[in-house]
Amino acid sequence: MRLNRFDPSRIRVEGGGGGGFPGGMGGGVGCGSVVIALIAALVFGVDPSSMLGGMQSGAPTQVQGNGSQQSVEELCTANAYATEACNTLQSLDETWAPEFQRAGIQFAQPTLKFYSGGVNSGCGAASSAAGPFYCPADQKIYIDTSFYDQLDRQLGARGDFARYYVVAHEYGHHIQTLTGVADAVRSAQSQDPRSANQLQVRMELQADCYAGVWAGKNRNLIEPGDFEEGMTAASAIGDDRLTGGRVSSENFTHGTSAQRMEALRAGMESANDAVCDRYVQVR
Repeated sequence: MRLNRFDPSRIRVEGGGGGGFPGGMGGGVGCGSVVIALIAALVFGVDPSSMLGGMQSGAPTQVQGNGSQQSVEELCTANAYATEACNTLQSLDETWAPEFQRAGIQFAQPTLKFYSGGVNSGCGAASSAAGPFYCPADQKIYIDTSFYDQLDRQLGARGDFARYYVVAHEYGHHIQTLTGVADAVRSAQSQDPRSANQLQVRMELQADCYAGVWAGKNRNLIEPGDFEEGMTAASAIGDDRLTGGRVSSENFTHGTSAQRMEALRAGMESANDAVCDRYVQVR
């Protein structure tokens, strides 16, 4: 996908964080290949309320020591993966802001937060083993770019579009926060705990669909092989494939490979965010 280079003045990017786990998940997370494989099931759309220190939809927890004196330019050019992520972020901002304007909903840019090893977020402390995640409390997308090597080597999801999909999916959760979908889903989950997993799956599939809509609205930038890379990535992170039958479908939280592929495809082919309402609707 031929994304334009980022403009440092037009995106929100932060750095800092790493090494310490003062609470929440703890430093033991991610020790050993078995744990990493299980954590991989959460890499697209971590549910902060269950993963990151029990965060609810209220005020963010206190965060200390994660500041960075680096400029946006320096952060976004730290490595090739960081540059890709910043390019993707700007494209997502440019794609979704007009859609919110047309819908009469106030838009706010999310912040892309780069970190290494571990980080304190508004949703609690996290290890890089949890993979990229979005925190609604501070409206930030957290990425340790070393994850992309794992995406390639361990999950077989290769290509630049697979990496763009990571950011676009997390951005989908930001859209859900701005539109009120995230709060509505968490309210429904608290009222009916038995439906919590089913609702979470629907929320994740909608984020996949939104990622597809972004790609569909930028079809002129798509290159040969991008669609296949997206389908491979969506298939690689389905709950059924990642858990290998060790977890019952009732306990899935992100959807099967087939469901995730279908959601991404629906968004890409339609380029219409209304199509994504099939997963979660708030009226």
